[in-house]
Formats: sequence, C-alpha cells, structure tokens
Amino acid sequence: MPEKLISLYQGRLAKEKGVVKKDWGGRLSIALVYPNHYAVGMSNLGFLSVYGLLNQREDVVAERVFLPESEALSLQGGAGRGLLSMESLSPLAKFDLIAFSLSFENDYPNILRILRLGKIPYLSQDRDEAYPLIMAGGINTFLNPEPIAPFFDFFLLGEAEGILDEFIDVIKELKTGTPRQVVFRILATEVRALYVPSLYDVHYGKDGTIRAREPTESSLPAKIDVSRLPLTTAPVTTSTILTPETEFSDRVLLELGRGCGRSCRFCAAGYVYRPPRFHQESDLMSCVEAVFKESDHIGLLSPSASDTPGLERITEWLATKGCDFSISSLRADGLTEPLIEHLRKAGQRTVAIAPEAGSARLRRVVNKHLTEEEIVRAVRLIAAVGDFNLRLYFLIGLPTETMEDVAGIIDLVKSVKHHIVKESSTRGRIRQVRLSINGFIPKPFTPFQWFPMESVSSLKEKQKWLKNALRREGGIKVSFDVPKWAYLQTLLSAGDRRVGPLLLLSEKFEGDWPKAFRFSETNPDFFVYRPRGLDENLPWDFI
Repeated sequence: MPEKLISLYQGRLAKEKGVVKKDWGGRLSIALVYPNHYAVGMSNLGFLSVYGLLNQREDVVAERVFLPESEALSLQGGAGRGLLSMESLSPLAKFDLIAFSLSFENDYPNILRILRLGKIPYLSQDRDEAYPLIMAGGINTFLNPEPIAPFFDFFLLGEAEGILDEFIDVIKELKTGTPRQVVFRILATEVRALYVPSLYDVHYGKDGTIRAREPTESSLPAKIDVSRLPLTTAPVTTSTILTPETEFSDRVLLELGRGCGRSCRFCAAGYVYRPPRFHQESDLMSCVEAVFKESDHIGLLSPSASDTPGLERITEWLATKGCDFSISSLRADGLTEPLIEHLRKAGQRTVAIAPEAGSARLRRVVNKHLTEEEIVRAVRLIAAVGDFNLRLYFLIGLPTETMEDVAGIIDLVKSVKHHIVKESSTRGRIRQVRLSINGFIPKPFTPFQWFPMESVSSLKEKQKWLKNALRREGGIKVSFDVPKWAYLQTLLSAGDRRVGPLLLLSEKFEGDWPKAFRFSETNPDFFVYRPRGLDENLPWDFI
C-alpha cells in the first residue's frame, strides 16, 4: 500500500477527537458509508450518531468510509485493494456489512461510484455470499427508497436509536455462509422497520403508474412501519467525533429536538418526523453543561429551534459562559431581543429567516403563517441588536405561484432593506442582505407530493427576471440553485424502481445525465413534470 495513502489517513485521524478503533476479532464488522467527501459526511450529525451507537456495542466494530477526494482516489487506485476504511485501512469488500447513511438525493450517484471503487457489483441480484450485505438508512430511505432499491439488499426505515440494537441482535445470529435469500427472509420477518425490495413485486398499469405492490410471501407485511423514538426518555444526540476539517470545524453538534409542528406543506421534515418531539429542558441543559466542559464551540440543531422549550435560558447560559455557539432554523415569529443578544455575544455574524414566498397569499398556500409585519418586526429586531448580516430563504415554482407572487419577493426584500437601513442609521453601518432562492421540489409524504416540479425553462426565466430586478438594489447578494439539478433531485426523490437503470446509465456515462436520458427506456419527465392523481398508488405508499 502506498506510504502516502497511509500518511494521508493517519494525518486525518490524528486531528480527530473521539475516533474509535477496535480489534476485529469476534466482532461484526460494519463499514459505515457516507456517500460524499469526508468534510461533508463529518458535518452530518445523523451519520456521527450512528457511528457512536454502533461502536457502543462490544460485539460490533464500525469504521467510516467516504467518497475519496482526488488525491486519495488516485492513491487508492494504485493500492489495488479498492476503497478503504478510515480507521484500519481495510478494503470495503472485507466487511460483514456495508451500511450507507443517506440524507440527500444528489448523493445517489456516489453510491454507485463507491461500489465500483470497492469492487462490489452494483446490483443486489448480482452479488453472492462472497460479498458483504449492503443496506441503507437515513431520512431518504423512509421518504422513498425505491429509486435506489436495485442496489441495496435491504433498508432500515426510521430513527436508528429505536431499531439499531434489535437489527444487530438478529443479524449476529445468522451464520456465515447462510444463503442470501434466506438471510433476507429472516430479516424481513424478524426485524420491524426493515424493508427488503427483492421480496416485493411491483406491477405497472398501461398508463405507467403502479398498479400493485405485492410481497412474494404471505408472512411478509404489506406495509412497513418506520421506527420512531420518544425523545423524552432518550439521551440527547451529540457529535461523537470532532475534527477541524469540516464545515463546523471542531464544533460539537447537539440535537435540540426532532420534527416541526409548523406543517409547511413543502417540508418533508415536518411530516416524516411527526409528531414533533423535544427533549425536556432539564435534559438539554444538563447535556449543554456537559458538552461545554469539553468544548466551547457548540451548534444547536433542530428543524424548528425557536420552538425548543427553554431555548432562551439555554442560550443565556452559553452566552454568559463565553461559548461560541450557533443555532439552526430560527423562525421570524420566534425571535426575541434576548435571543438575538445572546447570538451577538456568541459572535454569530449572520441570522437567517425563511419567508419562503414573497406574497402573503402564497405564504398562506404553503402554510407558512408569517405576515409581512412579523417579518419586518424580526428584521428590525435583528438590526437593532447587532451588526448581523441577514439571509433570507425563498422558493420559486411553488404550487399556484404567479408572476405577481414572484414580484412580491422584490417588494418584500425592498421593504426589509428599508427597515434595516432605518434601524441601522444611528450606528452608520448598513448590513448586507443575502438571498437564497431555490426551486420547489415535491417531496414524499408532504401535502405537495401530488404536484409536479415547474419546468426548468420556467424556473430559469424567473431566476433571470429576479436577477435583473435585484441588480439595481445595492447591498443585496443573491444566489440561485441550478434548475437542472432541481430536476434531477425531483427525479430521485419522486421516482420508483425504474429510476435505478437511469442511475446506472449515469454511472456508465460518467455523470453525463443528458446522455443517460437519451439512452434510457424510461422518460424521466414522467416522474418530474406529471401531476399525480389523489388515488394514485405512489412509490412510497408502502411505508
């Protein structure tokens, strides 16, 4: 093995705090894979928490695997051993189990790259007992696993804390050499929340929609119940490994709660994590105090952080202690002067709020109950307390959207800027307003799951119009997503098993999606641009 590759891995491990290294003897070996580069995966709290949960068990050794950056990729190719794990530099194909953590559809092509680099066949049906079992978990798997179903032996659906031990107990009892199909049947019948795609047949109607989905054996459940955890009795989830080589740079991530009760109609997290759950304030405070003894860099995470019981008291304690902390997902109607003051003391430079739509009408449509008065009040509060930059999040292409609604974004931003300047005049500093404007993507399990994505050409026209309208406004910086990638994300989010061959073609053509579409027998527009009937059998309806 090249010494430079060993040095690269050892250097990265030397910077980490909390890494676990175990002897493999007598233990179930699990490669925990994040299908993106190291810095991205190590910024994901879900991935880190599963690593910690697995390694808490004495009978398990879990090691991390990432998509290599260019230097590591060339070195591993020269090593001739395929893709290697971080902790012991073991080849991916040598593990008993390979477990992918999936949070973003745009990472799906990386699944195939990792399998190729690991010298493992892409398709589950092409792998025999000589290869590891390959599974996946994470929020994307219990939104809709079907587009990637051909590549996985099984999925564990739901929150890992509630099902992982049960799954490990069963799989450890299975003897080495047991035929794969026997293993799949045992897992499917004995482990709740476990889904084996090969044990279910999908039949399509003449119109291309799903006519029926049937288990191949009567003992199998027709529907899979996802695992959920009562947070009131569970430990607070925190980062298990710290490293400077991430977006958060040695910041301990701490989960305040799970889910959101606001029910924005485009947001998957607000529906698949129902009911919204928060830890008790006393438990959060105890965890914060314990974490602060180890690090004065903390990130507080939740889809709806403003709704956390006792958040203001927690941030006051952290600010008093001089902690450098940040908070995700603050709502305009949940901001208070003390909370903003605590963020200022912590050194936070940007505060983000999400109006989502420019007009009050469209905000009502998407169930984002924020009035312009509430948005302006929040902006004035932010401007009065400190020298923050302001980030505003908007969506375009939402159901029922008109150009009047799009123009409403300009009107709202002008109003926001006016009030920022007015509130800042006494200090003589005008802050920057940053807009992040993305295309709407229909997500499974949301009330908008039946709607199509707006066409790429229409989104481009709206982006061009907004860019021209905002060009005349000073102090405003705007960023847009790329509509063609929104199209791809919709395809991978709302498709069924027929999307799997499209992913294979993309891999074959080295990421050239237009070429993959030309050679495909499946028209991707069927999944992206077609409205779905309310009585349609959707790809994810078995969950």
